[in-house]
Amino acid sequence: MRAIVFKEWQQFPELEEVDRPTPGPGEVLLKVAGAGACHSDVSIFEDFTAEVPGNMTKGFVLGHENSGWVEELGAGVDGIEVGAAYLVYGPIGCGHCKACSRGQDTYCENAATNPYLGIGLGRDGGMAEYVTVPVRNLIPLGDADPIAAAPLADAALTPYHAIKTALPHLNGGGRFALVVGLGGLGQIAVQILKALTGATVIATDMKPDAMAKAEAAGALTVPGGADQVARIREITGGRGVDAAFDFVGVTPTIATATGSMAVGGRLTVVGIAGGVHEWTFFNTPYESTITNTYWGTIEELHEVVDMYRAGQIIPEIETFSLEDGLTAYRKLAGGQLSARAVVVPHQA
Repeated sequence: MRAIVFKEWQQFPELEEVDRPTPGPGEVLLKVAGAGACHSDVSIFEDFTAEVPGNMTKGFVLGHENSGWVEELGAGVDGIEVGAAYLVYGPIGCGHCKACSRGQDTYCENAATNPYLGIGLGRDGGMAEYVTVPVRNLIPLGDADPIAAAPLADAALTPYHAIKTALPHLNGGGRFALVVGLGGLGQIAVQILKALTGATVIATDMKPDAMAKAEAAGALTVPGGADQVARIREITGGRGVDAAFDFVGVTPTIATATGSMAVGGRLTVVGIAGGVHEWTFFNTPYESTITNTYWGTIEELHEVVDMYRAGQIIPEIETFSLEDGLTAYRKLAGGQLSARAVVVPHQA
């Protein structure tokens, strides 16, 4: 079968012929419907080394945002219908620690000794015609479009988890939420905030077209610039925002978010760009919190799919054939995509 393979650290992946996988015990073989191209993939082949982040051995198929139709069942699998459509939960932990028992494989207590981080993250992923998946990691899609659903496995699950953990700060009247960075995750974050809370959602970015999309989803927008924080605070009546979500994670965006926070507010840095923030007693609102999150739980992905099927989350995608998958990655790395790239291996 054809697959996009990461072969060497800090080298661009290649499209090549590989063996079609066979599902092992407790696994299924999926005929891939869609595989989302994520900036994390770009980090794998542009930035990462064998030592950082570890737990990934070069020579695997990329793709950790996957959906597909069940093609074949491995030994011991029942209750799964061949031909049914599923979304795939990408992280794979040890399966027996406390975190994994909660479905929180991203925070597996044995991550340092696991053979890989997840599907498409050390283990062969979905940038291929077929992929094997542990049956536990399947989320039923019913009659929902599996191609458009593929990016939800990360681009929706990650903001959903960040927002869900911050909900206590947004419960009640007169609350404000701030979304910094209106790429794929930020746009979906606006939709999730509007669906789950009554908060006024403020969104900020440097790109006018990205802000226009956020406005269409119900957000108030503030462009980047020297008066950015002042304009955000003006919307809140000077008090600041109760919960902020930074989907970029560079030092200036963290500074924008922290400068916009209210007393007792919470900032969740989701973007992994490596920005830093200097804390001092007097430059930080009292009892405010800065935290970070990584991906989400398998239970939360079920909830994300429920929102998708209810029409509360509508991902914007651009589809590519498997032959054009490398083009999708080049455009992603070059900042030339305005929607989530989804590779469709069986595109007619």
